[in-house]
Parts: sequence; structure tokens; C-alpha cells
Amino acid sequence: MGEARVHPGADVDERATLGADTTIWHLAQVREHAVLGSDCIVGRGAYVGPGVRIGDRVKLQNHALVYEPAVLEDEVFVGPAVVLTNDLYPRSADVDGKLKRPDDWDALGVTVRQGASIGARAVVVAGHTIGRWALVAAGAVVTRDVPDFALVAGVPARRIGWVGRAGEPLTPVDDSGDGVRHWSCPRTGERYLERDGYLTYDEA
Repeated sequence: MGEARVHPGADVDERATLGADTTIWHLAQVREHAVLGSDCIVGRGAYVGPGVRIGDRVKLQNHALVYEPAVLEDEVFVGPAVVLTNDLYPRSADVDGKLKRPDDWDALGVTVRQGASIGARAVVVAGHTIGRWALVAAGAVVTRDVPDFALVAGVPARRIGWVGRAGEPLTPVDDSGDGVRHWSCPRTGERYLERDGYLTYDEA
């Protein structure tokens, strides 16, 4: 594996940690104590806040904004101009008119689990979790946790279907009548089980 590659026009703090074969493109900023795994791509103009933790094979597309203390697990995709926020009650100044500083409020990070994807210009409100292999549609505003494999869209975002690990919408196979519904991926043939509003990968 090779060393990380940083474009001359990028701003990477010397206290950040970059994994092997990770690429930071022009005008991107990676702040102090951020940790990026191996084989990641941080696109033009993207921002990674202080202490943000990012796994392996993660893609941050152009102008994505990942505010601290977000955690992105392996193989996450963050589309162009996505915003992962960190303040539920944002104010520039306190009630006495004093400019607020980092110690004057508590940052709440967004957590994005393995393999999940967030479409262009989506916003994820502070403190929420995007489940494993979930897909957030472009332009959505996420105001609640997103289950594993869920396809969510709209403002506020609501589940409109399920997706498999390949990212494509799943096809219903049958309904066993015992509260369990079976789904299949049209690309891979993988099978999934839906029970009580949650989907799991059927490894059998």
C-alpha cells in the first residue's frame, strides 16, 4: 500500500491522520485530530472537522461538509454538498450577546454505519444514525435515525423502500404470513428478511 496523496491546494492539519492510499483533493480541508482510514477519497472543497473519525474506502464527494464529532464507518459514500450537522439549537451568540465559542455548546455527531450512502445535497440533523447499507435520497433532510438497508427520501425523510448491499431497491419475493416478508436483490440475488419494520440480510 502507498502513502496518502494530498493535493498542493488542500489544507490538511499536521495533527490529522491519513491512511494509506487516501487522496485529498484541491481545496479540501481536514482539521486537527481527524482520522481517515485507507483508500479514502476526499473531494474538492470537502470539509472534515476536528476529531472526525472515518473508516476505510470512504468517499466524500465535492463540497461535502462533515462536522465534528461525526463517525463514518467503512465504505460510506457521502454525495456532493451533503451536510452532516452537529448543533440542534444553533445560535451565533448567547442571550447576553456574546459570541459563542466551542466550549459554549455541546456538539452532537452524526454516525454513518458501514456501506451507507447519502445522496447529493442531503442534510442529516445532529445526533442521528444512518444504518448499515442504507440509502438517503438526494435532497432529503434526515431528522430521525435511519434503519439498516432503508431507502429514505423527502423533507423530512421517510422510508419509501429497502435497498440491498448493492444499493439497488429490493424486490418483494413472498409473504410467509407469520409477520416475516422476504426480499431479493435484483442484481446479486441476495435474500433479505423483513420483520417488525426492520430488514436483515439472510446469510442462509
